[in-house]
Amino acid sequence: MPTYPVINRETGEKKELSMTMKAYDEWRKENLSWDKDWQAGVAGTTYGEPKQSDGFKEVMQKMQAQHPVANLSRYT
Repeated sequence: MPTYPVINRETGEKKELSMTMKAYDEWRKENLSWDKDWQAGVAGTTYGEPKQSDGFKEVMQKMQAQHPVANLSRYT
């Protein structure tokens, strides 16, 4: 079940909610003084660097050839 870090805009109180997305959406409508705590992070953790497909690498190499000043080496 997803967890949602939230913060009270008026008091600064923080808490973490564990509920379905639908229930969270309803909770937000009923609790207008609460908002998502963006400082707590968003999304999961990525370990290492994502692997690029060969087709993507080929496109980036062609772009690098057309734009030699651009630093696209991290994508090729």
